[in-house]
Amino acid sequence: MHASLKGLTVLERGWLSSNNIVVHPASGEPGAVLIDSSHVTHAEQTIALVRHALAGAPLVRIVNTHLHSDHCGGNAALQRVFGATLTIPPGLAEAARVWDEASLGHDDFGLRERFTVHDTIAPGETFVAGGRSWLAVAAPGHDPHSLMFFDTAHGVLASADALWEQGFGVVFPELFAEPGFADVGATLDAIERLPVQVVVPGHGAPFTDVAGALARARSRLAGFQADPARHARHAVKVLLKYHVMEQRQVPFDALCEWAAGAPMLASIWQRFGAHDSVSPAQWCGRVVHELVGGGALGLVGGVVVDR
Repeated sequence: MHASLKGLTVLERGWLSSNNIVVHPASGEPGAVLIDSSHVTHAEQTIALVRHALAGAPLVRIVNTHLHSDHCGGNAALQRVFGATLTIPPGLAEAARVWDEASLGHDDFGLRERFTVHDTIAPGETFVAGGRSWLAVAAPGHDPHSLMFFDTAHGVLASADALWEQGFGVVFPELFAEPGFADVGATLDAIERLPVQVVVPGHGAPFTDVAGALARARSRLAGFQADPARHARHAVKVLLKYHVMEQRQVPFDALCEWAAGAPMLASIWQRFGAHDSVSPAQWCGRVVHELVGGGALGLVGGVVVDR
C-alpha cells in the first residue's frame, strides 16, 4: 500500500460497481466518511465491505463524485443501515431531491432506489475527513457535473471516471451532440497541474504512474476526437456490457429488444448507426456479436451471459 493511503481503505470493486474509499476518522472526528457507494445490485455486499472496514466505527457521511448509478446506487441502503448523511455535487441536486429520473438521466441504466440529499459540495470547496482536507475539483467530460477529490497534503486524488490507469469513462455528452471531448482534455490538464502522488480511480487499482496514465488517456482522447463514431461504438459496447453485468444473463432477442427501447441507445443509433443498419436492435445485435467475439460476453443457447 502506498504510504499516502494510510488511514484509508480502498474497496476495489468489479466494473459494475465503482470503487469505494473509506476515510477512517482522525482523533476528534465523529466517524468515517465514504466516497462513492457502488451499484444498487451490490448494496448488500457494499454494506458488508464497509462494515468490515469500519471495524465498529460509525459511518457519518457519504460523498458522491457524481450521480451515475455505479457510483451512487448504494446510497439509500447505506443511509438506512448507518444513518449517514449524503453530500453530492450541486449540478443535479434538485433533480435528486425531487427524484426527477429523466433529469438524472438514469431512466435506461437506472438509479433504482431513492436516496436523501443533505448537502452539496461545489468545485473549490473542501470537506475534512481522516484529518485530511479534501478539495473538490471539477472534472467535466465523462459527466458534466462530476467532481474529483484531492487531498493536497498527501497527494491522493480520488479521480472517479476522469482518469483510470488505462483511460477514462465514456464521454456521455458527446453521445447527445453536446461538447465533451474538450472538457475531458481540460480535466486531464487539471490533474497534471496537481501534485498527485497516487490516484484512486473509480474503477481499477490505485496507481502512482500519473504521467503514464495521462499520456494514455490523451492518446485515447485524440483517437475519439478524430473519429467520434469510434467513441460512439465504444460507448454502445460499454452500455450493453454494463446491462448484461447487471442482469447476469439475458436472452439475445430480449437484449436487442431492450436496446431498441432504450432512449439513450436509440439516440446513439440515430446519429451513428442508422447509415448501415435498419434499427437500433439490429445495430446493437451486431455489437453484441462483437463483444462475444472479443470474449467480453458469452452466447450460450441463445442467451447472452456475462464474462
